[in-house]
Amino acid sequence: MSLSRTPADDVAPWFYWISIAEGELPPDLTVRCGMLGDQACMRLLWGGKWTAETLDGYQEYDPGEDGITLYFGPQTRFMPISVTGSYRVITIHLITGAPPVLGGPSQGDLRDRIVIHDDLVGHGKLTRKVPLELGYDAWLSAVEEQLRIFLDKTDRPDPDPLTAAFERECLVSPDFAIADFAESAGVSTRTLERAVQRDFGISPKLVQRRARALDMAATLLGVARPEEEPDMRLRYFDQSHLIREMRHFFGMRPTELTSGPHPFLRLNMESRQRRRLKALEELEALEAQGAAPWRDPVAEPGWKGRP
Repeated sequence: MSLSRTPADDVAPWFYWISIAEGELPPDLTVRCGMLGDQACMRLLWGGKWTAETLDGYQEYDPGEDGITLYFGPQTRFMPISVTGSYRVITIHLITGAPPVLGGPSQGDLRDRIVIHDDLVGHGKLTRKVPLELGYDAWLSAVEEQLRIFLDKTDRPDPDPLTAAFERECLVSPDFAIADFAESAGVSTRTLERAVQRDFGISPKLVQRRARALDMAATLLGVARPEEEPDMRLRYFDQSHLIREMRHFFGMRPTELTSGPHPFLRLNMESRQRRRLKALEELEALEAQGAAPWRDPVAEPGWKGRP
């Protein structure tokens, strides 16, 4: 079971999405999957025995009834994750660029890593603030209130609009020229590279390459719009190029992504697809005012002869 929604307006500039996932499993049943998340997120876990293969090696977590909150840094490759037994999870997705302005850890330092959130903040347990005895709406409201309390203790600076625009372009069509984007934004290529490295934890080129792989994976998993599949495949030179990239980012061939159940990865991709649809809506609003100079409107999905 999964339930997701956007946070309240006063929280939304920094936190993109809040989701609940719950699984009732036999105590000895293990689900093995994984995920590739391009945004940092916090996951509140109750129940189950969890494992993850991170940059720091094999990790084990046993949340118990009291729960544990984990901070996931942005990922550059598929992270294998398993859970044994029944579980509950609330995931809070941070907007790209939010961790640096909110005093969070370096995106580069936490790339492909997981740290215990309680160790980061040094006080309290976030999982104790959630009334599990009540319904899902109460869970979401409680999480929002804790985010609001945290924001009230900061200056609430907004994420950098430069990297927000860069992310939007990568979500819509990641094959644009970086130098052209920087010029249109009125910054040097070096300034753009520093901003992207700070907010994404990786280089602009790798952000684009990962975005292509995530879009293709969403298509293979059946959570993308079917009519976009030809455009996604044309981003690769040939089938061997596609296979190499899927192996690099996911450790699997395209056929393995298509044939397997991949429950955690599918939820991961569905959340990103919502961000992509929002980016497409924002692009349409921008195009109504004149297409951005680094774009080729004819190459965009859904183009219908607009001048």
